[in-house]
Parts: sequence; structure tokens; C-alpha cells
Amino acid sequence: MAEKNIARVADIVGLINHISPPRLAEDWDNVGLQVGDPNASVRRILVCLDVEQAAVEEAARLGVDLIVCHHPLIFHPLKRLTPSDPAGRIIYHAIRHNIAIIAAHTNLDRAVDGLNDWLAAQLGLAAVTPLERPRSDGYYKLVVYVPSGHEVAVMEAMFAAGAGQIGAYDRCSFRTSGTGSFRGGADTDPFIGTPGAHEEAQELRLETIIPIPQRERIITRMIKAHPYEEVAYDLIPLANPVQGPGLGRIGVLGKKRTLDAFASQVKAALDVTAVRMVGNADQLIGKVAVCGGGGMVTYADAQRLGADCLVTGDIKFHEAQRARADGMALIDAGHFGTEKIMIKKMAERLTSLIAEQRFGLEVITMTTEQDPFITIT
Repeated sequence: MAEKNIARVADIVGLINHISPPRLAEDWDNVGLQVGDPNASVRRILVCLDVEQAAVEEAARLGVDLIVCHHPLIFHPLKRLTPSDPAGRIIYHAIRHNIAIIAAHTNLDRAVDGLNDWLAAQLGLAAVTPLERPRSDGYYKLVVYVPSGHEVAVMEAMFAAGAGQIGAYDRCSFRTSGTGSFRGGADTDPFIGTPGAHEEAQELRLETIIPIPQRERIITRMIKAHPYEEVAYDLIPLANPVQGPGLGRIGVLGKKRTLDAFASQVKAALDVTAVRMVGNADQLIGKVAVCGGGGMVTYADAQRLGADCLVTGDIKFHEAQRARADGMALIDAGHFGTEKIMIKKMAERLTSLIAEQRFGLEVITMTTEQDPFITIT
């Protein structure tokens, strides 16, 4: 049997960033490594929704080195770190037991194969796409010319840095062959030919798409992998909308059903004790929008895309009134109810990536978390 690799906290941060890129997080959010030493080794991971005292105590009891959570423990700068306040007590306990904490929050909400895709799948939706409008100013087409035989190395470097992502597809590219020509000056050291001589080489034109925030990283990786001393490349702004990751999802049910029947389906699928609904119990539901947690921020997009119903949590009274007046149905399955699926699904994603990297560690799920709201029937 092949020897397992030793994982560090920084390695797991990299895996979490692959699942839910930090660039997708809201500006107000605080994601990534919150507590711990990036160079510390990891043998056991606990996945939970919230890092409460019970989660840290469970982690310490099980010999866990790292907690991966959805809701960040630290949202605002801390003025003190003592065991006398709730957040300080949890952080204090985690540090005493050498437990690191990583949060994946709104970046996981927006990610492809992230929380809202998991929620849509749990509710049986098909033809699922993001609710947020596609961005028309957030991408470049990157074109680079590479000598034949080196195209794979250059493309792999760009893909690894974040290039080639279109919606749920990755590693998207196009290539054509042609002849490149150049002449190097007296002080050059060309990869092909000699300085001062006109040279021609069989080259490939490689094209892919890159998000603007990742531009510098992708270009740096591309140039490093490229064999030429001077790399010829083009960045072309894209005006056409590109559907990438986004907040919320919208899809269709296999068969239309009444709001009353669909609400019962949501209750069973999410394993919650109760749901609240807005709308006529007999109205037919076919097109459904979902957003885990407090997702009424996606209401306008759900309405724009013709959703019959929005499934989310934390719906306020006046929001319910507005939806009723607009004729859109709402199902409130609770903040906890629409997000707890994260625990199992994140553990599955991590386990798969850990196996690919041959890290010798175990992923455990927190099974005792409970909704702070108690339903009395």
C-alpha cells in the first residue's frame, strides 16, 4: 500500500478554497482560516455548521486538529480574547487544544457544487442555474501562443490558477495551430533559434476564459510554465454575459404539484419538524428558486426568472406580505433547516479531495447540532 501524505492546515485551506473560492465571498464576510497555525499537521477534521462550545468540546474529545464550519466564528475585529465572553471562550478553548478553525460561508453559498446546488438537488430540482444575474464585465478571454509540445503544461498551469471555468464546467479552452515568427535582439536568449536571425516555429494559439480577480495569478502561472523568454498573449474584455457561480439556484420540478404538497415534500426532504408557507395551498408549483439561510435577498432575482416559489429561511412579515401581493409562493424551512445539509456534503467533498491527494486523515461530521428554535406542535 502506498504511503499516505502528511497534511497541514494550509493544505486543507487549499482544498476548501478549491471547493469554495474565497473571491466568491461577500465583502462583509470573513472566510478562510480563522484560528490556528497554517503549518500545523492535521490527522482528523470535524465538519459542523456553527463552531459553538459543544463543537469545540466534541473536537477536543475526539482528538480533532481542525474544524471546518459554515458560519464564521469571527465576523468583526476582537477587542479582547478571554474566556469571559462567548466567542472568546470558544477561541480560547480551541487554541488550548491546538484546534484550527476554517470557515466557508458566502463563498460556499455561491460556489458551483456548493451549498445551494446541494439544496436544489435535495429538493429534486432539475435544469438548475444560479439566481444571480450573469456578470458581463467580470471576465477576459486570455489568448497565448505556445510552441507545439508545450501547450499541455501551459494550459494545466492556467487551469490550476483558476482559468477555464464556465458555470458548472471547468478546464474550458480552444486551440488552433499556425506558424509564429520572430527575431531576437543581440542580448536575447531565445528558446528557438539564434539572436539576430529571423525564426519561424510551429505554435498553438490557446484560448480560455479568466475571471478578472484571478488575472494576475493566472498570468503569472502561465508565464512561469511557458518556455519562451518573452511570452506573447492577449487579454480581451468580454461583453457577453458569462454564467458563473452565483447566489441561490433556480430549477424545475419533474412534475408540477400544489404548494401544499410541495411544502410537505420540502419538510420531508430537509428533515425539519415544520415549515411556514406563503401563498394559496392549491396553486401549482413547477419552477422553484432556493437559497439556503436568510435568502430573501434573492427574491427579486427569483421573481425576474419566473419562479413559482422561493424556498429559503428567515422570512420576515413584510417580505411575506409582499410575496403574497406579487403572487409568488414562499416556503420558510428555517435558517438551520436549509443549511444543515452542508455538514454531510462538505464532508463528502473533502473526503474525495483528501483521497486524491493521498492525505492520511479522517473527516468526521458533527451529528448533534440542533436548530436553536424549538417548534411546539
